[in-house]
Amino acid sequence: MKKYKKGILPLGFKASGISCGIKRSGKPDLALFFSEKPALASCVFTTNDILAAPVLLSKANLKNHNRFQAIIANSGNANCFNAKAGLKDAGETAQALAKTLGLNQESVLVASTGIIGKRLPVDKIKLGIPEVVKKLSAQGVARAAQAIMTTDTFAKSFSVKFKAGAKEIAVCGVAKGAGMIAPHMATLLCFIFTDARISQKALNKALKTAVDASFNSITIDGCMSTNDSVMLLANAKAGNPLINQGKNLSLFTRALSLVCLELAKMIVRDAEGASKFIKISVKSARDQKTAQAVALNIANSNLFKTAVYGQNPNFGRIASAAGASGAGIKEKGLKIKVSSLKKKDIDVEISLNQGNSGAVVYTSDLTPEYIKINAEYN
Repeated sequence: MKKYKKGILPLGFKASGISCGIKRSGKPDLALFFSEKPALASCVFTTNDILAAPVLLSKANLKNHNRFQAIIANSGNANCFNAKAGLKDAGETAQALAKTLGLNQESVLVASTGIIGKRLPVDKIKLGIPEVVKKLSAQGVARAAQAIMTTDTFAKSFSVKFKAGAKEIAVCGVAKGAGMIAPHMATLLCFIFTDARISQKALNKALKTAVDASFNSITIDGCMSTNDSVMLLANAKAGNPLINQGKNLSLFTRALSLVCLELAKMIVRDAEGASKFIKISVKSARDQKTAQAVALNIANSNLFKTAVYGQNPNFGRIASAAGASGAGIKEKGLKIKVSSLKKKDIDVEISLNQGNSGAVVYTSDLTPEYIKINAEYN
């Protein structure tokens, strides 16, 4: 399997990114991803009860349609908590793009990220659509990755290529996220593209596996957003035999999982104000659910996170967080091992002495800079 620490779009995909004036800074804020032929889609969205208008619209399109050709995403405005006006604006965005591209409106997926509660400047987006369409390119992924950033300090993309029989298949992912990150899911957008020929059932199964081990296994501040979306398009341009089960599905799932995990790690490394990247491994748990619950309880402990920032080896905070997880841990069976807190990458290993299952969660430390960033964010 070939790995690329950048976005390399699979066959038949194009992307672009421009500034349409949503951000006062003038930085890129409108991204477009396009498939030359209709593609299967599989998506995962936030489990927040308050859903942003783009999430509601995309969910509706997925329910009524099974082939998609475009994803349009803006940053700087979440288009959330705007009631019917938000849905109207999301719909007008999809409609304007569909008209420009000559598509059915239902074949467009929409995403937004940014400030919640402000009306989306949809007129600016409409004016920008001809330009973002004109700039579509097979090499446009870097610009698109920049256009979805909010408090991110760097653009995030990753690609892999692998062989399924005689055919090479590519998987490319682009993501944004740096704060308001917690499982199920967080303030992240992720757009993934593959030229694999794959069944809908297999695509859904592979994405669930990939997301559970990546975006649902990271936390920065334990806060869940309203707009989180992972969207995967598969356009079959690779011409491989249909992937439905067996060895080729395992290969595809492995490639997709690697892309998602690398992007998830980038999000944690870019955590708002963070100075440490923390990997928490829980072992010897009775089941995977218990292991993940313990890991997440530690990862979301502000006392633990501030201790790591201060390089303070107060590991009683780890024991306390583990015990508060509801996993029925016994002191006699609990073992804790922590690598040097002086390094940027920290490894925390927890053994529960309950069984043979485990889980890994990634998080960051909590710093004064995180407070400053979020106190000033508006």
